[in-house]
Amino acid sequence: MSKKLTSRAEDYSKWYNELVVKADLAENSAVRGCMVIKPYGFAIWEKIQAELDRMFKETGHQNAYFPLFIPKSLFEAEEKNAEGFAKECAIVTHYRLQNDPDNPGKLRVDPEAKLEEELIVRPTSEAIIWNTYKGWIQSYRDLPILINQWANVVRWEMRTRLFLRTAEFLWQEGHTAHATEAEAIKEAELMNNVYATFVENFMAIPVVKGIKTDSERFAGAVETYCIEALMQDGKALQAGTSHFLGQNFAKAFDVKFATKEGKQEYVWATSWGVSTRLMGALIMTHSDDHGLVLPPNLAPNQVVIVPIYKTEEQLEQITTLVNVIMGELRSKGVTVKFDDRDTFRPGAKFAQHELQGVPLRIAIGPKDLENGTVELARRDTLTKEVISIDNLTDTVERLMTEIQTSLYEKALNYRDSHTTEVDNFDDFKTILEDKGGFISAHWDGTEETETKIKELTKATIRCIPMDGDTQSGDCVYSGKPSSRRVLFAKAY
Repeated sequence: MSKKLTSRAEDYSKWYNELVVKADLAENSAVRGCMVIKPYGFAIWEKIQAELDRMFKETGHQNAYFPLFIPKSLFEAEEKNAEGFAKECAIVTHYRLQNDPDNPGKLRVDPEAKLEEELIVRPTSEAIIWNTYKGWIQSYRDLPILINQWANVVRWEMRTRLFLRTAEFLWQEGHTAHATEAEAIKEAELMNNVYATFVENFMAIPVVKGIKTDSERFAGAVETYCIEALMQDGKALQAGTSHFLGQNFAKAFDVKFATKEGKQEYVWATSWGVSTRLMGALIMTHSDDHGLVLPPNLAPNQVVIVPIYKTEEQLEQITTLVNVIMGELRSKGVTVKFDDRDTFRPGAKFAQHELQGVPLRIAIGPKDLENGTVELARRDTLTKEVISIDNLTDTVERLMTEIQTSLYEKALNYRDSHTTEVDNFDDFKTILEDKGGFISAHWDGTEETETKIKELTKATIRCIPMDGDTQSGDCVYSGKPSSRRVLFAKAY
């Protein structure tokens, strides 16, 4: 077995990087800044994807797919959006290679194969989608359009970390078109609530729902709604965003519709997305120095059964019992794996499943067969108990709910104990360095103050909470009047 993980207390960043690799979630690839998501990591992403996809469809959305490449002229059409992503764009300029006469066996770009118009590899799809919507929308009868796509995007990040920030990542992006401003705002708020429900109920991560400040807003948006989560190291992570785009993209791409009264009006828009960054949030919220800790609702295997035996006859007897147990558990919707590999000893299997965060482990040996018992081991508490096989299915069902709830409550307690109200800048700096977490403080509403605080402390305004304290006060930095508190934190 490989050596133990670096502890979180010793080096949180190193712990995270080691855990992602050792738990077989992902690894760095031969392409700078890009990752290979390994089968176990992708299985978790598939669970995330499947549940979100169900929730999207239940709210009336359909899936579609749009091109990876965006003509540069289309990308430039909405100026703020283009400026916002310009520094992260990868650009295709040629379409063919040829043998290099100066270096036999090597290839070079064919100078005769230059594209007439350069193509942007999508960092986000508003431009290509709104150019498409222009052909789809003529009348109020064509609205609303409620489209989502599952895709990859490219943002040329210089400093990367697996799942949290990579040059290419997987995500979903919703793009909707509406007849009225009110309908579009309602849609943006709805999807932010969908994200919050998913992250809390399935990922067991408590979030703060809020609105971004002007400087933190999505490029090209009128309003950005967000959900913010707090990681174990006291840093915040933006877990999802939903944008009210106003008529900015409709005007940029001349997307109009005929109203019931026969007037021509511009369409109202939203976009919203979450990405494989959620994997990073999942890891950093729940995991410990022993490895990954997965909430049952997202674990690829909620239960793993490990046989302990010396003879083939014992293995056959255990296998017969396990087949019955698996049938009963699966009939209750529990995902279960029988780890009967003969290339690993039970101890090595225990260590692997602990590292990979399997919520519940069942061990069955010859004595268990005699006594009608099994040994249960919980990953979240690292506790064990021996129970009767007769009670196994009911116990497993109960523990799935109990573990899911326990992980959420533990994360909520951490967040609540690391959310501090601060009223002066000296305390602000002290709390940020000594304790971290969310700082609830008054802000005068100016970008100047927001920027100065970021320069001095590296803390940003994570959001203006929707359910936060709305009492007026004095700005924590400038002392000027403030209409309400906002949440500051250092962030990923």
